[in-house]
Amino acid sequence: MSSVSRFADLGLADPLLRALSDSGYESPTPIQTQAIPRILEGRDLLAAAQTGTGKTAGFTVPILQLLSTRAAARPGPGRPRCLVLTPTRELAAQVHESVETYGKHLSLRATSVFGGVNINPQFRALRGQIDIVVATPGRLLDHVGQKTVDLSSIEILVLDEADRMLDMGFINDIRRILKLLPATRQSLLFSATFSDDIRRLADGMLNDPVRVEVAARNTAPELVRQHVHLVETHQKRDLLSHLIKENRWQQVLVFTRTKHGANKLAEKLSRDGIPAAAIHGNKTQAARTKALHQFKSGRIPVLVATDIAARGLDIDQLPQVVNFELPHVPEDYVHRIGRTGRAGTSGAALSLVDGEELRLLSGIERLIRRPIERIQTEGFVAPSRPANDSPRNPRPSGARPGNGARKGPPRGSPSKGPRPGGRRQGQGRSGASRGNRV
Repeated sequence: MSSVSRFADLGLADPLLRALSDSGYESPTPIQTQAIPRILEGRDLLAAAQTGTGKTAGFTVPILQLLSTRAAARPGPGRPRCLVLTPTRELAAQVHESVETYGKHLSLRATSVFGGVNINPQFRALRGQIDIVVATPGRLLDHVGQKTVDLSSIEILVLDEADRMLDMGFINDIRRILKLLPATRQSLLFSATFSDDIRRLADGMLNDPVRVEVAARNTAPELVRQHVHLVETHQKRDLLSHLIKENRWQQVLVFTRTKHGANKLAEKLSRDGIPAAAIHGNKTQAARTKALHQFKSGRIPVLVATDIAARGLDIDQLPQVVNFELPHVPEDYVHRIGRTGRAGTSGAALSLVDGEELRLLSGIERLIRRPIERIQTEGFVAPSRPANDSPRNPRPSGARPGNGARKGPPRGSPSKGPRPGGRRQGQGRSGASRGNRV
């Protein structure tokens, strides 16, 4: 499978190939090349893969094909055919959004259920026929207890980031859920590491699994210069405009967490005289294609994107990436900055970090096992620091010519430790718990 260069060579149906093309994907990643044919064959899978390797598409795409090509054995309200378990609500929302993105030309229905949000929209979604449920273990068991979901017709089970689920203490919940599933089913387990506990879990839930493994991608690209700019939230937009003008950036990809945030930022930059466009899931494919073409051709210097919209973007020699907001999942930071510094060229990644994001920054630094250098710009103050957050302020110094920012090394180094879970600052993305046509 190592020579596969097209999704069409993996046996995927036309509606899925069109969705992948719409999303900007041109060729499969190694995990997709290995996993998709095996899943389509109906095999159980034990996969070693981390966020940023393309694993989500590696299981959602073949699952969508399998479910779309066979009828539900026992259709009924709240009786899903596929269950995807994730350790965090933000990952559940991301997987759900991927299902919607890749299944948009199919007539399947999906929903996500997780805690921290109103449960009533989830009740409403589960009153109808649901093909795919993406869930965190605790909230799923809440629904089981209230008899709003019936797991007796599950055909495919996915445990995503199983190592994180065990680290977070979900093993007993997982065992309870496994007892509610049919004995005959297809099971897929994805984990970044294989501890003894993961192996025991795999032995108990997988039947003659195929094992696939791809190289870990949890280290930042060596050719990317990384900096953090500590700044108050309300100054972020003005700071970004200042830096683009001061540094005369001609091509910069800016990441935001939300679609609404991407729109507002692109509008702000345009008002400041900086041509910019936003791409995200609510944009039509024609609009996204046009914006990407203008960005690649140099007609607009700034492209503002959400993570899901930026997946699969292939931009040669992109010199600058900006994290307008840090991602909730640390590995997504590595995936974002990996858009630059490709093909032997150097690149730069700047993150604008406010006080609420300092913990997210600490998680990223633990993951990449080194501190990220802080810079400061005159007129843009560092944010107030939470009382229980250790200081890591930059040393002010003179502005560096041509860069519009002044540097200061961080004080101290991040402590090494286990990979942290994503920390969510607010509620899930709009509509994450609703049943949506995919």
